[in-house]
Amino acid sequence: MILLKEVILQMFFALTPFVLFNIYYRDRMRNYSRAFILVTSSICMFLAMTFATSVSEGVIFDIRHIIVFFALVYGGVRIALVLLIESALYRYYLGGEGIWLALLALVVTFSISLLMYRRYKASYRKTLYIFLTGALFSLVALGLTYLYFPTYVSHHPAYYLFVIPVQNFVGIWLLLSLFSKCVSDKELFIRHAQNEKIETMSHVAASLAHEVRNPLTAVKGFLRLIQENPENITKTDQYIRISMDEIQRTEAILTEYLALSKPLKERTELINVCDQLYVVREVMLPFANMHNVELELQAYEKPVTILANPDEFKQVLVNFIKNAIEACEETVNGKVSLSLFIEKSNAMLIIKDNGIGMDEGQIKRLGSIYFSTKTSGTGLGLTYSYHVIHAFGGSVSVSSKPKVGTKFTITFPYHAQP
Repeated sequence: MILLKEVILQMFFALTPFVLFNIYYRDRMRNYSRAFILVTSSICMFLAMTFATSVSEGVIFDIRHIIVFFALVYGGVRIALVLLIESALYRYYLGGEGIWLALLALVVTFSISLLMYRRYKASYRKTLYIFLTGALFSLVALGLTYLYFPTYVSHHPAYYLFVIPVQNFVGIWLLLSLFSKCVSDKELFIRHAQNEKIETMSHVAASLAHEVRNPLTAVKGFLRLIQENPENITKTDQYIRISMDEIQRTEAILTEYLALSKPLKERTELINVCDQLYVVREVMLPFANMHNVELELQAYEKPVTILANPDEFKQVLVNFIKNAIEACEETVNGKVSLSLFIEKSNAMLIIKDNGIGMDEGQIKRLGSIYFSTKTSGTGLGLTYSYHVIHAFGGSVSVSSKPKVGTKFTITFPYHAQP
């Protein structure tokens, strides 16, 4: 029974990188890094070797070979070498009569890992190579132990012929299969979220092209008037001033649009939500006009600052406002209102529309991947937005009624300006 507990504990340690990945990268728009593999593998290896299984004094068995192989697959040769040196030093520190056997086993299994990981990466039958690697690790452990300590094997045949293979087979299968599934799901989510952003930007760009054409037409008309009557200095100055204002407004909108379309960067800073709302409103106003929807903003009188990534926050605003506008496109006198206020040390942003609304079932599924109230939508825009809001310590609440409208209340921790 004690031995069974130790084996189960080793299986738990094997899941350490998988568990930490789901905790650390849950709300991040990027996948694992080599530094993450090194840190989590080191933690996993330290725990596994500290609480290793053993039936003979000084001869211990754990999942260190599996961790090195995992680091080789996801971190590369350099990371695996670091872990190999780490495990060798720690095993030397633990001591016991099986120390030289353990060091020899590390060299042999690392050579096997180098041979197998290239085939594992290139093959579509990854499960086969996972179990084959586990089998080779078990054979190395059994063969070397029998070579140096044959009496240990003969006195405990069940342990060496059953427990160690199960520990290797189940450990390597759990770690690599679950971690691989998480990594592929994260890549899929990031790819679809980026595609959703591109689609959103293309819709906004279509409305911007229409909106930019209006001031350009006005500027063209004023230039023609100046050309026809260049002697009238007063009128010419007036026409030039109006034309400059139109050009500057167009330039500001296009600048903010280009800033929104840039790749996101990992950073957080104090941002003024009021300023962000005014900027995004200017960008989204042409989109609202194209759908015959009024876009109203009631900002707070004083600066409302939160700690967030400005690029990600703008993208969140674009996603929510775009959805609200599209919900109102079939509504007579469609209206989307944005209001901002401070309540109990929180910045509260309310996005309200009088569009088609949602029922209770739709509200509960909001933010889920691939759920959308639009026939052609994927739902990833809101999924991404929910992830960003939660990553900044915020929350989202929704109230809606079919054919009445929807109200999103987004709450962020308020950070006063220093």
